[in-house]
Amino acid sequence: MKKILIKIFLLLLFFYSHASVHATSFSGSSANAKPQFPAEKISAFSKKVEQKLAQEGVRVAILARMGRPLSEMPEGMHFTHVAFAVYSNIMLADGSNVPGYAIYNLYQKNDHPNISDLVQDYPVDFFSSVAKLEAGILIPSPELQQRLLTVIASPTYSSLHQPRYSVIANPYTVELQNCTEFVLDVINAAIYQTSDIKLIKANTKVYFKAQTVKVNPFKLMLGSMFSAEVSTSDQRGTPVTATFEKISEYLQRYDTGSRVLTVTP
Repeated sequence: MKKILIKIFLLLLFFYSHASVHATSFSGSSANAKPQFPAEKISAFSKKVEQKLAQEGVRVAILARMGRPLSEMPEGMHFTHVAFAVYSNIMLADGSNVPGYAIYNLYQKNDHPNISDLVQDYPVDFFSSVAKLEAGILIPSPELQQRLLTVIASPTYSSLHQPRYSVIANPYTVELQNCTEFVLDVINAAIYQTSDIKLIKANTKVYFKAQTVKVNPFKLMLGSMFSAEVSTSDQRGTPVTATFEKISEYLQRYDTGSRVLTVTP
């Protein structure tokens, strides 16, 4: 009997270890993961991304990073974390101001990964722990950029934040949220010029096509049992979530003039 129990434990441990890789690998919404590249490479790449944004005349864009190797990502998912890059006057340590891009993020708390905060940082912070130096940039139309700036500068921005976090949050519901769902909610608040989350979600259900989470159901179940940041409590049937790729498809379909760029070293 003891040997059987040990075998069952080892089997569960095996499945959980794989569930952890696949169920949590598309998160990447942490502010303090371990750097994978030398600081000078991260700095150079961050400057290149900023320069590209400036060359394109971007006032606000959706920026994406790769927090995990592509080989560890579920099918249909490439980037792990998205945020808003906003052209700003940035105050340096000496009190002087320089033009640049501030990044408006939803990040998981380090000590409570199932809870998130809204955090502002900068490109060098944003890319500090990536698995690959590659950035996705979604540039909305000039009109939508102006609307986004209005929302980000208003109380609506923080009111759309749901602190209860799940890496596979359902973008059609309000119970849980991840970085991509938050970005989508802010985009729709700008499109429909409303702070009414019920109206935002109603339109999301009609016009936005979410990404199916293609992970073995048993592995996903184990991930939700053992990892605080994985929850399926807001899912109805097959799990779905928002991704940079699906948000890009959405805007390119409904926001005339929006475009997607990729930046590599």
